[in-house]
Amino acid sequence: MNAPLPEAAQQFVRTADLSALPMIEKWVSFASVSRDSNLPIIEWTRALLEAQGVQCLLSYDETGKKANLWATLPAENGETKIGGLVLSGHTDVVPVDGQPWNTDPFVAQVIGDKLYGRGVTDMKGFGATVLMMVPELLKRKLKQPVHLAFSYDEEVGCIGVRKLIADMLDKGFRPAACIVGEPTGMQVVIAHKGKHAYKTSVRGFEAHSSLTPQGVNAVEIACEFVSHLKSMHRRLVAEGPFDAAYDVPHTTIHTGVIAGGTALNIIARDCDVTWEIRHHHLNSPVLLFNEAKAFADSLIPAMQAVAPDTGITHKLNSVLPGFATDADSEIAKICFRCASTDGKDDKEGVAPDAGAAAAVKVSFGTEAALFHQVGVPTIVCGPGHIAQAHQPNEWVTLEQLAWCERFIRRLADEICVN
Repeated sequence: MNAPLPEAAQQFVRTADLSALPMIEKWVSFASVSRDSNLPIIEWTRALLEAQGVQCLLSYDETGKKANLWATLPAENGETKIGGLVLSGHTDVVPVDGQPWNTDPFVAQVIGDKLYGRGVTDMKGFGATVLMMVPELLKRKLKQPVHLAFSYDEEVGCIGVRKLIADMLDKGFRPAACIVGEPTGMQVVIAHKGKHAYKTSVRGFEAHSSLTPQGVNAVEIACEFVSHLKSMHRRLVAEGPFDAAYDVPHTTIHTGVIAGGTALNIIARDCDVTWEIRHHHLNSPVLLFNEAKAFADSLIPAMQAVAPDTGITHKLNSVLPGFATDADSEIAKICFRCASTDGKDDKEGVAPDAGAAAAVKVSFGTEAALFHQVGVPTIVCGPGHIAQAHQPNEWVTLEQLAWCERFIRRLADEICVN
C-alpha cells in the first residue's frame, strides 16, 4: 500500500476532474464475464476508435463469440509497425454469481472516495483511461506508434492475448515496449512470478468400506500427496530461497481443488487434486514438480500390491511464465518518471503519491510475461490493488484513478512531439 499522501498531493486528488470516469462507467456497463462473449465491449470500443480515424484489427476465438482488439495510433512520420509502445489490458472480468454485492456490479458508482463495480480495479479502470486519452495523443502527434491491445479470457488463463501476440507478430508489428495496466497501486512492477498448474489423478480400487484392506482409497492417498505438497511449501517459507523484492518473497505451492469419492460406505476409486507452483527465478518449477512426483511414485507400490491397476498420474494444465524487465531499461525509466515522487507535474504542479518510484515485483501473473517472452520489454502498472480484485463490492479509490490519469498524461509528454 502507498504511504499517506502529502497535502499537495491530496489537493491534487480533490481538484482532479477524473476525465476518464464516463469512459470507465461505460466499460463497466458491459458484463463481459469470461464465460460469455466480449463482443459488445469490443465492438463499441472499435466504433469509438474508428470514429477518430484509428485503424483497428480484430482477432476472434474459434467460436467467433470473443475477440481481441489491436488498434494503432500512427507516429507523426506515418510509421505504424516498427517501434513504439503497447498499452495493454484485458476486457473480461470474473463472475459475480453468489457474491453479496451492495450495488449493481455492472453500474459503476461513486460512493465516498471510492468507485465500485466489477472490473473497476481488474482492470477496466486502466483500459478506459487509455481510451479517454486517445484524442489528445492524436492531436499532439506521436514520436513513435502507440498500440492499444485489448484481449479476451485473461481471467481463465491469458488465452486471448496469446492469439493477439501471434497475430501482432504475423502482421509485422514490432513494438519496442509494453505497459500492462493490471492493478499495482500505480507502482512500477518490473517482474512477476511464473505459474505451473497441475492436476494429479489418483486411481484406487473400490470396495465396501467395512473391508478397507481389500480396497485402495484414492481420497486418502490424495490427502497424503496434498500433505506432502504442504510440507514442501512450509520448507520454502522457512528456507527460501528468497527474493525480498517480491510481495511474497519465496516460491509457493498451493492446492486449490480436491474432488473424489462417491459415498461414505464405498472406498473411493478416484480422486483428483488441482494444485500450482508459483515460482520466482531462484526456483525451478520442474525440479519442484519432480520432487512432488517422486513422493507420489513412492506410494504406488503399496497401492499396486492390493490392486495392480491402481496408480497416480499427473497432467500439466497450464503454464504462465514469469518475467523480469531490467530496472535500467528505457521503458522502466519512462515509467519511473511518469510515476515519480519528484513533485513535478506540468499540468497540476503537485507532488505525486508517495512510494510509486521504487521498482516492485509481485506474485500474481499477468499478460506481461507473454509480451516479454516474444522480446517486448514490459512493465506492469495500473490503478487499484490486487486485494480488491475478484471481490464482492470491488472498488478502486478516486485517488488511484487520479494517479492513473496523471501517469498517462505524463506518458503523453514522453511519447508525443509537442
